[in-house]
Amino acid sequence: MYDDGDGTPRDGGARAAQARAAEVRVAFEGLLQIRRLTNTGAADPEAIPAAWERGRTVRAVALALEASGITPSAVDESTGQRVATGYRVRAREEEPGTVTVEWLGPPGSGAVAQEESALTECARVLDRLGWDALLYRGRGHHRFLEVRPPHPGR
Repeated sequence: MYDDGDGTPRDGGARAAQARAAEVRVAFEGLLQIRRLTNTGAADPEAIPAAWERGRTVRAVALALEASGITPSAVDESTGQRVATGYRVRAREEEPGTVTVEWLGPPGSGAVAQEESALTECARVLDRLGWDALLYRGRGHHRFLEVRPPHPGR
């Protein structure tokens, strides 16, 4: 029920898009309910990722982004080429519990020009939900977010 940005484009037009938005809304409300039930010692239980999310960081981050209205990227199944501009969430193998969020699109889509502002918006969404999201510039000046659960004591 999450879209990490490496899936295929969604078909079906406006009706399918509305159905998807409803599914995402229900899933996100479920995530917030998990937070309320498990973060009982926190002043604001909804502002801290639950243990369930920490064990499924790619899913939790992708769901949070899509629920906020940020569009995932997509890849053509037959060619493997990127066909839609949006976020992509990937696990960082060298750091369990940490993910990378990138802003990607097909060649000529303008994704590179959108990268900083789009990732800043992603970071704002994730920070509000209690994740630590830091914007970095990597090889070739490519920007990305590194997202992890908050440090203890936050």
